[in-house]
Amino acid sequence: MRENQIVIAGFGGQGLLFSGKVLAYGGLLENRQLSWLPSYGPEMRGGTANCSVILSDREVGSPIVHHPNILMVMNTPSLDKYESQVAPGGKIFIDSALISRKVERDDVEVYYIPATQMAHDIGAPSLANMILLGALVKQTGCISEETLDEALLKVVPPRKADLIDLNRKALALGKDYKA
Repeated sequence: MRENQIVIAGFGGQGLLFSGKVLAYGGLLENRQLSWLPSYGPEMRGGTANCSVILSDREVGSPIVHHPNILMVMNTPSLDKYESQVAPGGKIFIDSALISRKVERDDVEVYYIPATQMAHDIGAPSLANMILLGALVKQTGCISEETLDEALLKVVPPRKADLIDLNRKALALGKDYKA
């Protein structure tokens, strides 16, 4: 039985809910049982934001993720909040351009990826989330890389179709990143 319980967290406006939506749609394309539960503070942009995604081979009983086995964080408050909740053996993906501290646990795998800096370097500062998502999918196999591309095509709205190739580039940067 394969189940991924994922939390994606940071500030509103970082594309966290979009990343979760792409993952959830990928699960849908792979005929997985799933849940996508967004949550954000009243400010939305600049406030706290997170989403929980569950991808499972069996029915999902609750959308609440208490002990994620995958955590993607884009700010220090989110790392502070969720680090202790990650299940032993889980994987944590950190935007090391925005988070300077290191994970204190030694029972999880940690990937420090300077996603925000990498996104600036390609002229797409708003796509740091997609760089982290590319790394997350590559390192966890929660959905296939082919499905990730299909999901991206389904989730990007037609009015933003011109950004698909840039999103693909950001995902590839994350997949190819070597710490």
